[in-house]
Amino acid sequence: MSKKIEVGKILIAQPFMDDPNFKRSVIGLTEHTNEGTVGFILNKPMNTKLTDLMTALNTDEDYDVYFGGPVSMDTVHYVHNVGDLLEESIQVSKGIYWGGNFKKLIFLMESGLINKKNIRFFVGYSGWTDGQLAGELASGSWIMSDWHANYSFQSNSDKLWPETLAHKGSVYSVIAQIPTDSSNN
Repeated sequence: MSKKIEVGKILIAQPFMDDPNFKRSVIGLTEHTNEGTVGFILNKPMNTKLTDLMTALNTDEDYDVYFGGPVSMDTVHYVHNVGDLLEESIQVSKGIYWGGNFKKLIFLMESGLINKKNIRFFVGYSGWTDGQLAGELASGSWIMSDWHANYSFQSNSDKLWPETLAHKGSVYSVIAQIPTDSSNN
Protein backbone atom coordinates (compact mmCIF):
# COMPACT_ATOMS: atom_id res chain seq x y z
CA MET A 1 0.00 0.00 0.00
CA SER A 2 1.42 3.34 -1.06
CA LYS A 3 1.57 6.09 1.55
CA LYS A 4 2.24 8.77 -1.07
CA ILE A 5 -0.24 11.59 -0.62
CA GLU A 6 -1.88 12.53 -3.91
CA VAL A 7 -4.87 14.46 -5.17
CA GLY A 8 -7.57 11.99 -6.23
CA LYS A 9 -7.01 9.60 -3.34
CA ILE A 10 -9.36 8.95 -0.45
CA LEU A 11 -8.54 8.59 3.19
CA ILE A 12 -10.53 5.96 5.06
CA ALA A 13 -10.53 6.38 8.84
CA GLN A 14 -9.30 3.43 10.85
CA PRO A 15 -12.22 1.79 12.70
CA PHE A 16 -11.11 2.89 16.16
CA MET A 17 -10.53 6.57 15.38
CA ASP A 18 -12.33 8.44 18.17
CA ASP A 19 -12.23 12.01 16.83
CA PRO A 20 -15.95 12.76 16.24
CA ASN A 21 -15.10 14.88 13.19
CA PHE A 22 -13.48 11.93 11.44
CA LYS A 23 -14.91 8.75 12.98
CA ARG A 24 -15.67 6.31 10.14
CA SER A 25 -15.13 9.06 7.59
CA VAL A 26 -14.04 8.84 3.98
CA ILE A 27 -12.22 11.95 2.76
CA GLY A 28 -11.56 12.83 -0.87
CA LEU A 29 -8.28 14.72 -1.36
CA THR A 30 -8.57 17.71 -3.70
CA GLU A 31 -5.30 19.56 -3.11
CA HIS A 32 -1.80 18.64 -1.96
CA THR A 33 1.08 21.13 -2.00
CA ASN A 34 4.22 21.91 0.01
CA GLU A 35 1.98 23.94 2.32
CA GLY A 36 -0.52 21.20 3.12
CA THR A 37 -3.46 19.09 2.03
CA VAL A 38 -7.18 19.80 1.54
CA GLY A 39 -10.03 17.32 1.34
CA PHE A 40 -13.73 16.84 2.00
CA ILE A 41 -15.55 14.24 4.07
CA LEU A 42 -17.76 12.40 1.59
CA ASN A 43 -20.03 10.55 4.00
CA LYS A 44 -21.28 13.02 6.64
CA PRO A 45 -24.52 14.61 5.44
CA MET A 46 -25.74 17.59 7.44
CA ASN A 47 -29.33 18.23 8.37
CA THR A 48 -29.59 21.10 5.90
CA LYS A 49 -30.22 21.70 2.21
CA LEU A 50 -28.40 24.06 -0.15
CA THR A 51 -31.46 26.31 -0.39
CA ASP A 52 -31.16 26.86 3.40
CA LEU A 53 -27.73 28.37 2.77
CA MET A 54 -28.51 30.07 -0.54
CA THR A 55 -32.09 31.32 -0.29
CA ALA A 56 -31.91 33.07 -3.69
CA LEU A 57 -31.20 29.78 -5.48
CA ASN A 58 -34.10 29.12 -7.87
CA THR A 59 -34.17 25.37 -8.44
CA ASP A 60 -36.55 22.49 -7.84
CA GLU A 61 -33.68 20.18 -6.86
CA ASP A 62 -33.18 19.58 -3.16
CA TYR A 63 -29.36 19.51 -2.89
CA ASP A 64 -27.96 17.90 0.25
CA VAL A 65 -25.09 19.57 2.09
CA TYR A 66 -22.28 17.59 3.71
CA PHE A 67 -19.89 18.34 6.55
CA GLY A 68 -16.62 18.73 4.65
CA GLY A 69 -14.51 19.07 7.78
CA PRO A 70 -13.92 21.28 10.77
CA VAL A 71 -11.88 23.98 8.99
CA SER A 72 -13.57 27.22 7.78
CA MET A 73 -17.11 26.19 8.61
CA ASP A 74 -18.32 29.44 7.06
CA THR A 75 -17.39 28.33 3.52
CA VAL A 76 -19.18 26.20 0.91
CA HIS A 77 -17.28 23.97 -1.53
CA TYR A 78 -18.32 21.46 -4.18
CA VAL A 79 -17.12 18.46 -6.14
CA HIS A 80 -18.90 17.40 -9.30
CA ASN A 81 -18.75 15.26 -12.43
CA VAL A 82 -19.47 17.99 -15.01
CA GLY A 83 -16.05 19.52 -15.54
CA ASP A 84 -16.76 19.78 -19.26
CA LEU A 85 -19.65 22.17 -18.48
CA LEU A 86 -18.10 24.17 -15.67
CA GLU A 87 -15.11 26.34 -16.53
CA GLU A 88 -12.28 26.69 -14.00
CA SER A 89 -12.97 23.24 -12.54
CA ILE A 90 -9.97 21.25 -11.36
CA GLN A 91 -9.96 17.54 -12.22
CA VAL A 92 -8.94 15.56 -9.13
CA SER A 93 -9.67 12.04 -10.39
CA LYS A 94 -11.37 10.38 -13.34
CA GLY A 95 -14.90 11.82 -13.44
CA ILE A 96 -14.38 14.02 -10.35
CA TYR A 97 -13.82 17.79 -10.42
CA TRP A 98 -13.43 20.37 -7.69
CA GLY A 99 -14.81 23.90 -7.83
CA GLY A 100 -15.32 25.92 -10.96
CA ASN A 101 -17.00 29.13 -12.01
CA PHE A 102 -19.69 29.72 -9.37
CA LYS A 103 -21.93 31.99 -11.48
CA LYS A 104 -21.95 29.41 -14.25
CA LEU A 105 -22.72 26.70 -11.68
CA ILE A 106 -25.80 28.58 -10.48
CA PHE A 107 -26.94 29.05 -14.08
CA LEU A 108 -26.49 25.33 -14.83
CA MET A 109 -28.35 24.32 -11.66
CA GLU A 110 -31.23 26.73 -12.26
CA SER A 111 -31.46 25.56 -15.89
CA GLY A 112 -31.68 21.93 -14.79
CA LEU A 113 -28.43 20.99 -16.56
CA ILE A 114 -26.86 19.94 -13.25
CA ASN A 115 -28.78 17.90 -10.71
CA LYS A 116 -27.98 16.36 -7.35
CA LYS A 117 -26.49 13.24 -8.98
CA ASN A 118 -23.83 15.50 -10.52
CA ILE A 119 -22.63 17.48 -7.52
CA ARG A 120 -21.98 17.34 -3.80
CA PHE A 121 -21.79 20.45 -1.60
CA PHE A 122 -19.72 20.77 1.59
CA VAL A 123 -19.63 23.19 4.48
CA GLY A 124 -16.05 23.52 5.70
CA TYR A 125 -13.15 21.31 4.72
CA SER A 126 -10.55 18.98 6.16
CA GLY A 127 -7.04 20.36 6.14
CA TRP A 128 -3.54 19.36 7.18
CA THR A 129 -0.39 21.45 7.34
CA ASP A 130 2.79 20.30 5.58
CA GLY A 131 3.84 16.96 7.03
CA GLN A 132 0.82 16.57 9.32
CA LEU A 133 -1.09 14.10 7.13
CA ALA A 134 2.09 12.13 6.39
CA GLY A 135 2.52 11.69 10.15
CA GLU A 136 -1.08 10.54 10.56
CA LEU A 137 -0.65 8.03 7.72
CA ALA A 138 2.58 6.75 9.27
CA SER A 139 0.85 6.26 12.62
CA GLY A 140 -1.91 4.24 10.95
CA SER A 141 -4.80 6.68 11.44
CA TRP A 142 -5.84 6.45 7.78
CA ILE A 143 -6.03 3.90 5.00
CA MET A 144 -5.43 5.40 1.57
CA SER A 145 -7.16 4.25 -1.61
CA ASP A 146 -8.27 5.50 -5.01
CA TRP A 147 -11.18 7.94 -5.24
CA HIS A 148 -13.80 6.52 -7.59
CA ALA A 149 -16.55 8.82 -8.87
CA ASN A 150 -19.23 6.44 -7.56
CA TYR A 151 -18.08 7.20 -4.01
CA SER A 152 -19.09 10.83 -4.49
CA PHE A 153 -22.19 10.62 -6.62
CA GLN A 154 -23.78 7.16 -6.35
CA SER A 155 -22.92 5.67 -2.95
CA ASN A 156 -25.13 5.80 0.12
CA SER A 157 -23.39 7.91 2.79
CA ASP A 158 -24.17 5.40 5.54
CA LYS A 159 -22.52 2.59 3.58
CA LEU A 160 -19.54 4.43 2.11
CA TRP A 161 -17.03 3.65 4.87
CA PRO A 162 -17.49 -0.15 4.76
CA GLU A 163 -17.88 -0.06 0.97
CA THR A 164 -14.52 1.63 0.42
CA LEU A 165 -12.81 -0.85 2.76
CA ALA A 166 -14.47 -3.84 1.11
CA HIS A 167 -13.28 -2.59 -2.31
CA LYS A 168 -9.69 -2.84 -1.03
CA GLY A 169 -10.28 -6.55 -0.40
CA SER A 170 -8.30 -8.91 1.83
CA VAL A 171 -8.00 -7.85 5.46
CA TYR A 172 -9.84 -4.60 4.76
CA SER A 173 -13.03 -6.53 4.00
CA VAL A 174 -12.85 -7.91 7.53
CA ILE A 175 -12.18 -4.45 9.02
CA ALA A 176 -15.28 -3.17 7.19
CA GLN A 177 -17.41 -5.51 9.29
CA ILE A 178 -16.24 -4.18 12.66
CA PRO A 179 -19.30 -2.74 14.42
CA THR A 180 -19.44 0.97 15.25
CA ASP A 181 -19.68 0.13 18.95
CA SER A 182 -17.09 -2.56 19.65
CA SER A 183 -18.94 -3.52 22.85
CA ASN A 184 -21.56 -5.07 20.52
CA ASN A 185 -18.94 -7.46 19.22
